[in-house]
Amino acid sequence: MNESETRAELIDPALKSAGWGVVDASRVRREVIAPGRLQGGGRRAPSDIADYVLIYKGQKLAVIEAKKRALPVTEGLAQAKRYAERLQARFAYSTNGDGIYRVDLSTGEEGRVYGYPSPEKLWAETFAEQNDWRERFGAVPFEDKGGFWEPRYYQHNAINQALESVAKGDDRVLLTLATGTGKTAIAFQITWKLFHARWSLSARESGEPGRRPRILFLADRNILANQAFNDFSAFPQDALVRIDPETIRKKGRVPKNGSIFFTIFQTFMTGRDESGEVAPNFGDYPPDFFDFIIIDECHRGGANDEGNWRGILNYFSPAVQLGLTATPKREHNADTYAYFGEPVYIYSLKEGINDGYLTPFKVRQIATTVDDYIYTSDDDVVEGEIEEGRRYTELDFNRVIEIEAREKYRVRVFMDQIDQQEKTLVFCATQEHALAVRDLINRMKTSKDPHYCERVTADDGKDGERFLRQFQDNEKAIPTVLTTSQKLSTGVDARNVRNIVLMRPVNSMIEFKQIIGRGTRLFDGKDYFTIYDFVKAYEHFNDPEWDGEPLAPEPCAHCNQTPCQCLVEPPKPCPECEQRPCVCEKAPPEPCPECHEHPCVCQKKKKVKVKLADGKERTIQHMSATSFWSPDGKPMSAADFIKRLYGDFPTWFADEDKLRELWSRPDTRKKLIEGLEENGYGLEQLQAIGKAIDASKSDIYDVLAYIAFNRPPVTRAERVESHREDIFRHYDYRQHEFLKFVLGHYVERGVSELDPDKLPQLIELKYHTVRDAVAELGAVKDIRNVFVGFQRNLY
Repeated sequence: MNESETRAELIDPALKSAGWGVVDASRVRREVIAPGRLQGGGRRAPSDIADYVLIYKGQKLAVIEAKKRALPVTEGLAQAKRYAERLQARFAYSTNGDGIYRVDLSTGEEGRVYGYPSPEKLWAETFAEQNDWRERFGAVPFEDKGGFWEPRYYQHNAINQALESVAKGDDRVLLTLATGTGKTAIAFQITWKLFHARWSLSARESGEPGRRPRILFLADRNILANQAFNDFSAFPQDALVRIDPETIRKKGRVPKNGSIFFTIFQTFMTGRDESGEVAPNFGDYPPDFFDFIIIDECHRGGANDEGNWRGILNYFSPAVQLGLTATPKREHNADTYAYFGEPVYIYSLKEGINDGYLTPFKVRQIATTVDDYIYTSDDDVVEGEIEEGRRYTELDFNRVIEIEAREKYRVRVFMDQIDQQEKTLVFCATQEHALAVRDLINRMKTSKDPHYCERVTADDGKDGERFLRQFQDNEKAIPTVLTTSQKLSTGVDARNVRNIVLMRPVNSMIEFKQIIGRGTRLFDGKDYFTIYDFVKAYEHFNDPEWDGEPLAPEPCAHCNQTPCQCLVEPPKPCPECEQRPCVCEKAPPEPCPECHEHPCVCQKKKKVKVKLADGKERTIQHMSATSFWSPDGKPMSAADFIKRLYGDFPTWFADEDKLRELWSRPDTRKKLIEGLEENGYGLEQLQAIGKAIDASKSDIYDVLAYIAFNRPPVTRAERVESHREDIFRHYDYRQHEFLKFVLGHYVERGVSELDPDKLPQLIELKYHTVRDAVAELGAVKDIRNVFVGFQRNLY
């Protein structure tokens, strides 16, 4: 029996007789765990597919890997264990239909078994302790949006682990998932299950379902709160409530009727009482009003010991609080981890790219001759006071000093390199700098649309929000480019971003990962995106913290607990007026003695503007280099790529004769290319290396032969010309015409035109119909033999 026969005749009946797919709430499914890393040209690495996943009461309990009957029973065991670990299933089975071998990933016990356990028995083995809430959550199916949504394996794991924490009675829960992996969808499904299982704080106390829970989604930007509000639209309309200043002002109070509330920290922190005194809006709710709070992007201040926002979380401390973040624990966000504790689930950027759920990227490092600047007397100081002898560096530009020619040159460099029809984000030093760069881009663009490039910053208000919505709409091409300073580094779901341009330093690893995340979302036809780096941000890739795992949370220095259990005393009233906030009369602040303004505007006046001498402006130059994303999770330079590829060559071929033999046959060439791609050497990268060695018009074969055997590359046109006689002498004049057509396509487009899958397309282009081709060249089989056969002579 082959594998499919073994499954149909031996494994499927055995599972059915054990009750799988028969007992209520039990399911058996074949699961695509990961679609495979994007390789370029619309291709992916091989998918990871589990033959059988055993599911009961919403929990994935076991993975079964099947092999054909003739193979040993443990042939598929390594696969089964790998898949079970990723799906967080406790048991892994390997079978050839006759025998069954099982591993318990929790205890390490393994050995042959003589049948599959029933769903109830496997459930009892997996969960020693009964938990009613676990079963209630599992009984609520995912909201699949009419059959169009299914959780990816890591989303299922994250939802499962968060709900398991809730079922156990944990009060603080943290999920760490890379940007672009669907944290809002995860939050929605958790909310969906809590809502329909009728879990609440009072229900947790009684152990029985009660009223619908009151759940708060808390963000720090309106765009994030609005995005979530729209994404939760499957809930009944009267269950959803958007808390914003306008609603509060109209009603004269905060809204309380509803089940799922959405707001931002700033709305909760502002407000006034009936007498007009400052009183934060969140204080209008009782501390136990919300049962569950989701804090989006929780690393951005919500859990900061020093931040005012922490007061909101402390006030609603009875609620179970779920933190969502894309950033592993670092020095800058240690408070987040101290507050929420260790993440219950982690999914990293590296995992997302290698699984094929996120888009890989190239880094284009660009250095110019004006990356730093020392004033010389032939330059013209247009405004401000220059410091002679001072070396102005990247941190100073567009904050302390401004050189228009420098910015103009940088904009020209990336505008010449990008496809100007692709959506692009440009990160600038300040809002003023973003305005200047926007103007430069619009002066250099090839598009005739006046809205080709727009600025989106805090100063742009509703216009900026409108431009951002249009940019996010994948059906709209305008605006194509957005400039920003800080605003777009997080929380912008624009899936078709193809270019990210860094024109300001990125000092924080957290911010760097967030900016990278603007491009990682998948989109049809998007194999990679490119980072144009003018500011040496690529040095973050060399930091040990790049894509590392979160550090273990450290206990509080005072109470020695994780998370901190210290009592936070409310701020004391003013000692003079005994009021909070203070109502003492204060003398108006004195204006600045220099500019006579309040607040002082001296700093703005101090910015130095320099016009370079004409000769200097015309001699600005730049250098650039491209690096590639490696399967290890870090970009590698072209030199590293070649060195690593050279070391791996003996795996595939020992000498040039073997390479030529493999490459000259379409079937073995395809296998070789697939092997290269699986190991991180995709055709995109090899073509880029071809450009680096001045072989952009050569065959990929020549790139490989150059790296492996130092053989000088020839162009595809030279290859055809030098082998023309050897190719044509085997065929008649009608076949010559067909081969000339095929070789023309090969010279123009490369070796992909020689793949047998391209043959029908080439026939259609040359002869319009297969019937006409057969009349000219003979039977389809003969045409195929000609197409495959000539390639041996080409190489």
